[in-house]
Amino acid sequence: MTQSGSASPELRRTLGVGDAVMIGLGSMIGAGIFAALAPAARAAGTGLLLGLAVAAVVAYCNATSSARLAALYPASGGTYVYGRERLGPFWGYLAGWSFVVGKTASCAAMALTVGAYVWPEQAHAVAVAAVVALTAVNYGGVQKSAWLTRAIVAVVLAVLACVVVVCLGSGQSDAGRLDIGTSDGIGGVLQAAGLLFFAFAGYARIATLGEEVRDPARTIPRAIPLALGIALVVYACVAVAVLSVLGSEGLGQASAPLADAVRAAGVPGLAPVVQVGAAVAALGSLLALILGVSRTTLAMARDRHLPGALAAVHPRFQVPHRAELAVGAVVAVLAATVDVRGAIGFSSFGVLAYYAVANASAWTLDSAPAARVVPAAGLLGCVVLAFSLPGVSVVVGAGVLVVGVVAYGVRRWVAGRADARGR
Repeated sequence: MTQSGSASPELRRTLGVGDAVMIGLGSMIGAGIFAALAPAARAAGTGLLLGLAVAAVVAYCNATSSARLAALYPASGGTYVYGRERLGPFWGYLAGWSFVVGKTASCAAMALTVGAYVWPEQAHAVAVAAVVALTAVNYGGVQKSAWLTRAIVAVVLAVLACVVVVCLGSGQSDAGRLDIGTSDGIGGVLQAAGLLFFAFAGYARIATLGEEVRDPARTIPRAIPLALGIALVVYACVAVAVLSVLGSEGLGQASAPLADAVRAAGVPGLAPVVQVGAAVAALGSLLALILGVSRTTLAMARDRHLPGALAAVHPRFQVPHRAELAVGAVVAVLAATVDVRGAIGFSSFGVLAYYAVANASAWTLDSAPAARVVPAAGLLGCVVLAFSLPGVSVVVGAGVLVVGVVAYGVRRWVAGRADARGR
């Protein structure tokens, strides 16, 4: 028996497998691939590809656990709902808190990334305009969001394909630069995996949209691994192509890795196209992030962890319109006033905490030892990667979780006092 308010209208189920896969790809094939490779290479050195493999294994475990849970609980909110139903209200709340707070900061960062690429001198103004425009698209219905995501994914994949072909086909490409080792030790590989994992985490958007997917028991378990598999192939191809030209040391020093790679490959004219691709990719990430945060906000509002008014569903467009407007407003204010691009390391920590709850929830689905291998590996992987992140990210991320725990405790205490007075 769920705790969500039964009086709250449900969202309309309109998304098929293709739509769900595209929304997942729009989240994963985002700005992360244009920026995450450099810090990961600095952390891992020649172990970059090993770090990518570790991130992929953890992502696979998380995706498998999420798919099983989403088929059983096809409601908005993703791991917030799974944790609540399988582990108890506190764990669901903790997952939802880490997701909403961390991803709201990520939304602002993606918006500012769009501004930095499109018009650097007016980055904040462009960021706000992007947030307003994409919130309007989402307000008009999830199908409109899915259509726009298809166009964005097509553009980004075309740009990435050009980067791969140019780099691997150039005379500067050297397979010797792909030598896989652990020059910076296993700690560096794990830190790189933690940084790269952030780029894989977009398949959660499919789960958070569970209430808007047709035949969720069949669609979600198909869409999540499909989206993850395509993203992994794309990331591996791009990483190999860029490494073959720049090497791990050059990649670690690059300010714009993919643009620097095509310049080094002898095609500097492609660099502006890469920059456009990065801006479009950031738009895609922002679109999917707003979708995911608003749906988790809806689920938490239904349980009164957030104001109940945010649980409203628009009678015509069948979207959580108040939640979307609230998320859009908060993100727009952040994007207009604060540059959070360099201060969201805690978001990776929050995402890993979120998936740790998902794996712990999946552990309870089946008592057979064989069925528990994947969620156990996913849970262990999330914990290890979370504490392998840079120290500042761990401290800030843990601090955000503590704030959430305190808020939960205060809310329960106030509710308990109110009940006592009522009796």
